[in-house]
Parts: sequence; structure tokens; C-alpha cells
Amino acid sequence: MVPPSLGLVDTRVFGLKNEYSVASADGYRQLSSEEASRLLLGPVASGAQPTDVLLRNGGRLQREAAGRLEYATPECGSVPDLVIHDKASERILEGLLADARQRPGEEGKERHEGDISVLKISADPSGHRYGCQEDYLVARRGEFGRLADILIPFLVTRQLICGAGTVAQTPRGAVYCLSPAVNTNKTATRSRPLITTRDEPRATPGFRRLRVAVSDPAMSETTTLLKAGATDLVLRIAEAGTVPPSLRLTLDNPVRAIGEVSQDITGRSPVRLADGRQMSALDIQGEYLAKAKDLTDKRGADAVSRRVLGLWERALNAIGAGNLDDIAREIDWVIKYRLIERYLAEHGVPMSAPEVARADLAYHDISRDRGLYYELQRGGAVERTARDIEIFEAKTVPPTLGRYRQAG
Repeated sequence: MVPPSLGLVDTRVFGLKNEYSVASADGYRQLSSEEASRLLLGPVASGAQPTDVLLRNGGRLQREAAGRLEYATPECGSVPDLVIHDKASERILEGLLADARQRPGEEGKERHEGDISVLKISADPSGHRYGCQEDYLVARRGEFGRLADILIPFLVTRQLICGAGTVAQTPRGAVYCLSPAVNTNKTATRSRPLITTRDEPRATPGFRRLRVAVSDPAMSETTTLLKAGATDLVLRIAEAGTVPPSLRLTLDNPVRAIGEVSQDITGRSPVRLADGRQMSALDIQGEYLAKAKDLTDKRGADAVSRRVLGLWERALNAIGAGNLDDIAREIDWVIKYRLIERYLAEHGVPMSAPEVARADLAYHDISRDRGLYYELQRGGAVERTARDIEIFEAKTVPPTLGRYRQAG
């Protein structure tokens, strides 16, 4: 029996929310919330202790506890727009930090150039976790439980194609992992669902917002494109109501599986399913990719979906063949892994060396002058999807939302 459709959304609405670490230049000392607020939010907010600022581009900048800054993009009507506005958030924070250093008689004046870094990371050396959340507009029709059953196995194994990468301390010593999820506090994760939904306001009746909490912030534009684009395609599979038995992949323990997948950059370690079967992250992702290709073959695909499908397939093939060079310009964890491998070879140090930990953090520094990701970008070593002029405009101009409605 074919399950009822969850309702199709003609034009998806996307959003991203990232928590940024404001820390000493080496990333090891976080600023207090008061320091971070005075340093960065002063120019864009009124009041002695600004904590929540709505920006001209529709984004929202908030001060969270423990010195964290949270930036929520405006709602975007396409994945490319989401990539542009995610990058615009980095440029906004970079500009605020530069302004703070030049303000006379204020916090920034007391610090030298380079004393403070803003890091777009999932975790820091002190064990603090930073949130990254994705929002997708979905139709309200249908059962949330069925949507979760389809989506969670994809999200848990998705780190294989869009993890941020990290050097993690494990019982085996320092190892490179797909995602800082390997160090996730399991108690906290159980109390914070991997996905949630809430109804949209009256302006968009019949819809709800799906929030994905199992996500890493990405430095790579192509990784963000793949992360949001592949998730959109999986949502469309669920919405079409034609989910085959091959996608009934309920995990036995999703929280445990996150760590198991993260620790295996080959994607081949088995993950236990609820029915007792075992499948690798590569195989699970392959099942979703095959169904996404079937869906687009039947219903058509635009240029963005074709690019997402091509990169998704190429990533799985490269990881499966152990030929990471094929995706070393496009997938965050691979870009950073290759960077760290070169450092180890050149300096003859082990993965556990403090210099490696510093390089791991420096990759996520949003400063275009000193961040290691941006050093690679300047050298033409990474692929891009956005133009600098688009990112500059997105600092002050909201995205143009497409119409969205329930269909089917």
C-alpha cells in the first residue's frame, strides 16, 4: 500500500542558523557574552546590552550565552541564495570585528590586531558545542513520524558528504573524523531532537517549518549547496509518497550511529538498523541518491538539482574508491583533511600535535586575511558557487522569495 502524500512544496523556503565562537586568536579562550556583545554588536544595536538585532538584509544577529553569537539567515527561496546569505553572515561579522578594532575608547581599542577570532565551528578545544540548524518549509499534511523515519537515516549518514571534519581525541588517540559529532554529549543530544517541526504563522497556512539540528556549519560553498540541496531532494521523496522498501532504513540507535559514522572516513563501517540488518553509511547514502535520481528522472530537475546530484554521486564514488582527490576542492571535511595531511608530511608531527589542533581551528576562522579556508580560496584551491558581488549585496539586501504553495 502506497502511503499518502505528505504534500508537495513547489518552491522550498530555506534558512540557516549558525552559532559563532568569538575567542582569542588561538581559539582557546572564549570571550564572555558581555565582551562579545560590546565588541561586535555595539555598532548595529542600541542599548547598553544589545542581544538581538534584525539586520537590513532580513537576517538576525543574537548574542547567546557564553559569548556565542548566533546569526540566522533570512528566508531564502533557493539553495544558491542560501549559500550567498550564509557567506554574507561571515562578511557581516568580519566587518563588525574590523570596526571594533578601530573604535576609540572601546573594547576593541584595547586589543591588538589579530587578538580576536570569529570561528564558524561545531566544537572548540574546550569541548563547547556550537549549534548549526537548517530550516525547510514543508507541507503540514501528513504524519511527522513518517517524515522522521525517512529523513533521520539520511541525516545521520549525511556527514559522509558534508561533514565539517575535525581532529578528535579518542581512545585510539588523535584521529581525523567526519564531524565534531564524535564528541557530542549523548545526554544533551537525546534531550535535543535531531529534527523538529512547528506550524508556520497565519501568513503561510498549511505549512510547517522543519528544523534540522544534526548539522555542521560549512566553510565550503559547495558543501552548503550539497547539504541543503540533497536534503531538499530527500524531502521531495518523502512528499511524493512513493517511498520504496529500500528507504525503510530506521536506525537502531540514531545518536550512537552519529558517532559511529563520524569516526569512519571510509564510510564502510556497519551501522545497525532497527530490524537487525547492518548497512554502511556509503550504502545508506547510495540508496537515497538512487531514489533522488529516480524522482528527478520522472519529474525533471533544474540546474541546481542536477549539480547537487552530480556532486552527491561523485562524492560517494570518490569515498568508496578511496580517491579523495576527486572531491578535494568541494567537500569541507576532505578539503581540511588534505590540508592537515600536507602539514603532517611537511613538519613530521603526529596528528596529536598542538600545531595540528591550531590548524584545525584556523580553517574555520572567517577572516579572509588569516583563515586557512580563505587562504586556500585565494590560491584557487576550492570550488565556489557564489560571486563576491552577490555576497556583498546580500549583506544589506534581502533575498527575493519565490512563491510557495501546497500542491498535490
